Amino acid sequence: MQRTVTLVDVSGLPTGTADLGKAHDGEGMLHRAFSAYVFRQAWAEILIQRRAPGKRLWAGFWANTCCSHPFEHESPAGAAERRLCEELGLSCALRPVGTLIYHAIDPSGRGAEHEHVTLLAGQADPATAVHPDPAEVSEYRWADVAGLLREMAAGDAPARFAPWFLLGLPEVLKWRRRADG
Repeated sequence: MQRTVTLVDVSGLPTGTADLGKAHDGEGMLHRAFSAYVFRQAWAEILIQRRAPGKRLWAGFWANTCCSHPFEHESPAGAAERRLCEELGLSCALRPVGTLIYHAIDPSGRGAEHEHVTLLAGQADPATAVHPDPAEVSEYRWADVAGLLREMAAGDAPARFAPWFLLGLPEVLKWRRRADG
């Protein structure tokens, strides 16, 4: 079965579908995606992953807990919860906390991301076990959020962290501050 993604306009309204690979060729086509951020210890730690070397785009880069594309009639939260299980062997309730649009060309020249991303966040139990799929994840860690933000502010961050993660984590944390009132 051919894997497709939902193409969207800048407001997130569907405009059609495209083959997953073609949507990432050249400059990329604007399509629907999600990025999940799983925290623990009262939002003090976040689960991050290093993308497997076999990934087409941003292989070996550190990224948020998981990200991908919903199927055509799948909600972003449903897709994110499905992919958490598939990529990391864990389950966690997630809630949408915002959206962003970004466009980035992979530094290896193998394509681009041009995504309308739903950001989702959730809290994991401190005892949650992680069982990564090596085809998706080469490494993972529970990172102290404050320390991670310092790492992400360093000048070499774009060479170590996926662009959607550099943009998305601050947005998720802004949502959290607003939610705390």
